[in-house]
Amino acid sequence: MTDGHRTVNTVSGTVHGTVMQAGTIVMTAAPGPTVPRQIRGPRRAFVNREGELARLEAALGRLDDVRPAVVVFTGLGGVGKTELVAQFAARSTAHFPGGQLYADLAAHRHHGGADLGEVLGGFLRGFGLPYVPDTLAERAAAFRTATAAGRRVLVFLDNVEHAAEVRALLPATGLLVAAGRRRLPGLALDGAELLRLDPLTTGAGSELVRGWLGPGRGTDDELARLVEFCGGLPLALNAVGFRLLDRDELRVDRVLAELTDKEHRLSSLSNEEGAVGDVLDTVHGRLPEHTRQLYRLLGVNPGPLVSAELAEAVGVERVADGLAELRSAHLLDDVAEEGPERRYRAHDLVRLHAAGVVRDLPGRRELLAGIVAYYRGRAALADRAIGDRFRLREIGRLREGGAPPAGGGDAAALPGFGSGPDALQWLQSERANLLGAVRAAAEQGWHGEVWRLCESLWPLYHGRKHYGDWVESHLLAVEAAQWDNRPDAVIRMRNQLGRAYYEQARYPLAAEQLAAAAALLPQVDEPRLAGVLWETDGLLCLADGRPERAVELFTLARQANEGDAHGVVVQSYNLAQALVAAGRAEEALAVLGEAGELAEREGDAPMLMRLPLVEARAERALHRPAAAVGAAERGAGRARELGQPRKEEAARVLLVELAEELGDAELAERNRARLRELRGR
Repeated sequence: MTDGHRTVNTVSGTVHGTVMQAGTIVMTAAPGPTVPRQIRGPRRAFVNREGELARLEAALGRLDDVRPAVVVFTGLGGVGKTELVAQFAARSTAHFPGGQLYADLAAHRHHGGADLGEVLGGFLRGFGLPYVPDTLAERAAAFRTATAAGRRVLVFLDNVEHAAEVRALLPATGLLVAAGRRRLPGLALDGAELLRLDPLTTGAGSELVRGWLGPGRGTDDELARLVEFCGGLPLALNAVGFRLLDRDELRVDRVLAELTDKEHRLSSLSNEEGAVGDVLDTVHGRLPEHTRQLYRLLGVNPGPLVSAELAEAVGVERVADGLAELRSAHLLDDVAEEGPERRYRAHDLVRLHAAGVVRDLPGRRELLAGIVAYYRGRAALADRAIGDRFRLREIGRLREGGAPPAGGGDAAALPGFGSGPDALQWLQSERANLLGAVRAAAEQGWHGEVWRLCESLWPLYHGRKHYGDWVESHLLAVEAAQWDNRPDAVIRMRNQLGRAYYEQARYPLAAEQLAAAAALLPQVDEPRLAGVLWETDGLLCLADGRPERAVELFTLARQANEGDAHGVVVQSYNLAQALVAAGRAEEALAVLGEAGELAEREGDAPMLMRLPLVEARAERALHRPAAAVGAAERGAGRARELGQPRKEEAARVLLVELAEELGDAELAERNRARLRELRGR
């Protein structure tokens, strides 16, 4: 929805603090900020890293309240960088009262560049902030505020590729540890300590394996050969150790014989990763069939995360057993996220190996189709749980546009969502997988899957401002809808893409999308499609200082929505804003009165929250501040009830301004206090 020419979005979550009820203000104490613990816990077996741990612990002595310390580790994939930081994080919790933050930049990377705004958004949500700013600059400022003196944090950035990524994600105080395969010498000029993490020595690797197996199983020479074959990489040793522990009768010399058999080695891995590929070839060959099904899913899934629900939806058998076995072998790690559903991430080398395993699998395309259908069906259910709005298609149509028959997409068989906030949280948690599904469907030419999935992603992108994902996915969706010969879908996708450009203040690009979409209107018979274009064009006119033209466009949009009560109320809301901007406040109040009556009859709670904010601005324009205060307080109270902090913030800002005009110090301070809570201060 829009407020003036500024886009205001729905953000789910429960807001605590001041409570407004029936005109009586009840003050309750606001809880302290959430202390995030996003870095996974350490594993028990850990050797030969005391020197590196000592370097990290030495960095604790450099902590102050002026600037953060930075340590950068580089090394081969699978060498144990993540485990090293997990061990350090567990030992140093007391040094970081602000908490621990984690981001895998590989999951946020688009065409080589990481979406740093989304990383910062994840950090801010980790602090429990109900309000996350829209722009990268605002999020960076909010992050610095959240990590200021007295709130030192440990930030772990995995899979870093560029020095600029580290610089953009520095906290105000604390320690940032970055890990990657590429050396970043430029950070030394910033005062960072650059360290290399080498593979385990033969002695240390043997000690690690001996600790698992106990005395008497395998000679020292056999263990040394095992470590050498695994390249000293803990990831490979973990996989071999799991096999040995899982079968007491399996001899170390037998494993060595299998590992030296070149016939089953993965040829696609580089020399750097060859030892891991050799080990994983053997481990995969010994997995039970139900676990191999899950392993194949890792290789086909276009996103970085898997869940039990996804695995079950595409027909994997004995999912719980398979997850337990892969986690025991350290081939999967738990992902610390909000929400009831557990998700797991595989090391990138494991995913690369799994992709090689399934490269020539006869059923690979069908499995991919099932994954895409699952994400589209679940996203459609989430979209509907979040709110009622005009949509082009029904949930059940899940295999159009050329996708082969596959399981996983029957929406009737998929679990629903208990609330809108739950649905939005699922979309947020699955964000990387959803974009991966869009990309995969586009590569396969499943055109209907692409644009239908993107239509369902509107509440995620519009609400959480993932502009990189939004633009990339919708460029694909526009092309897919054209190939699908669906002019209605082309119009819808161009409009949603235009809204992304509008919110980024890239107004010429937004106008181009609207013009291309408008040219297709004669080919469709759905008047609401014209309405959505007029709505976005009206927003552009408001942003461009042309409120009278915006009035004309929103009037047309309202007429196009006749018969759709919610659509009429939304466009009346937009029309009233334009009328206020045009200096026609009395007309705006008349429009709002009619819209309010319709919203009351329809039980349209979101719009009953939004309408009073425009009413307050209209009353203010008419120099009736007391009436404006009453309307703004209604809007703030309803926003709080619905858990929509962005709208509540807008109402509170207006109330502070009105209080200053009235000279009401108590009203001003009460709303300033609530604003501080909303902004996480």
